[in-house]
Amino acid sequence: IKTPETCDLLNKVMISKLRAEGFKEQGNAFYSKKDYSEAFNYYTKAIDASPKNASYYGNRAATLMMLCRFREALEDSQQAVRLDDCFMKGHLREGKCHLSLGNAMAASRCFQKVLELEPSNSEAQHEVRNASALLEYERMADFGFGKRDFRKVVYCMDRALVLASACHRFKILKAECLALLGRYPEAQSVASDILRMDATNADALYVRGLCLYYEDCIDKAVQFFVQALRMAPDHEKARLAARNAKALKAKKDEGNHAFKNNNYEAAYHLYTEALAIDPNNIKTNAKLYCNRATAGTKLRKLNQAIEDCSSAIKLDDSYIKAYLRRAQCYMDTEQYEEAVRDYEKVYQTEKTTDHKHLLKKAQMELKKSKRKDYYKVLGVGKNATEDEIKKAYRKRALMHHPDRHSAATPEVQKEEEKKFKEVGEAFTILSDPKKKVRYDNGHDLEDDGCFDGGGKMCSIL
Repeated sequence: IKTPETCDLLNKVMISKLRAEGFKEQGNAFYSKKDYSEAFNYYTKAIDASPKNASYYGNRAATLMMLCRFREALEDSQQAVRLDDCFMKGHLREGKCHLSLGNAMAASRCFQKVLELEPSNSEAQHEVRNASALLEYERMADFGFGKRDFRKVVYCMDRALVLASACHRFKILKAECLALLGRYPEAQSVASDILRMDATNADALYVRGLCLYYEDCIDKAVQFFVQALRMAPDHEKARLAARNAKALKAKKDEGNHAFKNNNYEAAYHLYTEALAIDPNNIKTNAKLYCNRATAGTKLRKLNQAIEDCSSAIKLDDSYIKAYLRRAQCYMDTEQYEEAVRDYEKVYQTEKTTDHKHLLKKAQMELKKSKRKDYYKVLGVGKNATEDEIKKAYRKRALMHHPDRHSAATPEVQKEEEKKFKEVGEAFTILSDPKKKVRYDNGHDLEDDGCFDGGGKMCSIL
């Protein structure tokens, strides 16, 4: 029996349905024009007017997907299939949302449901293959990360993100690996994009801190790690990174303090301990190697200092301070060709007056090193006095005089005669103040008149 109240209720329901259909049609019109924001508004009105209609949720889900609001689209898709479990488009859209958000297993279940409803659905078949591909990229990335093959992980994540463009987890993994590869601007960009959408994302905060940490901005890095831990107290990577960052800074500061107090041995050992904390921190470790080299030069450990500078340069080939320190060590160990090479590298990078002077000095020492070392011939040091040079000359001249070796074999006589002439040449140069200055300054002496054209020794007074 239809009572007036029942009729009123039925009329209201019919009117609501008609209004809902009108809103849906308007939404469809805006959707066709790609005005997705307006389409969303009208589909929402349709849902408000008739909240039990699965297709309205499905349409709004499609609109949200076009607006890249996949989490909201997922909720609408799930509501649509709750209202109508046979709503094939609802299951398909739910699967696509799961896929875009990186949930390949859930996506696969949705696509399988579509195929149960419509076995020949080519779109669902294609999406099943995409879900399988996504799972394989995840597997390969996990394996690569375990092997520290970060380039492989970035490769896999780039391909995974083509299928799952809204997956923050994949973006974070890619950003972390970019940071571990030293590609900090790219890593920062990815993390910053996520933080603009979600300022409390602990993983993104961790990656931002990681980039700062590897760029030797340790204090700022710790702030991001602490913030990440506030958002997610059980974030193990942020906890470990914060601990390493604090330990590294403390040990480096201890070494610097010891060095400033002229306690070079302690500084050397503290820098060594700091280097063991985190082998992955390339920029900080480059500075630590250079610092240890500086302490090593104070301890006269020149060969070890050269090795430390080389290690620093291997980590950071633009580290000018390490090149300068190694070049000076090469000069101190009379490895002039290597010193010239390093100073040339420095001067090509920074054309300053000081660097030019250092290069010319090394080039002069290299030139001098290729001539006869007259100080060595006489067996005296480069700061020998005039009397010391005379005494050394008399001693060496007597030692190599031909008369003293008249009974020797022809080969020995020839060698001793050669040494006797060299002793005379050395004395000719080093006993003459002007010639000695020119020799010490690296000037050519062939035209000074101390030897004749045949290279024979002139008379010595």
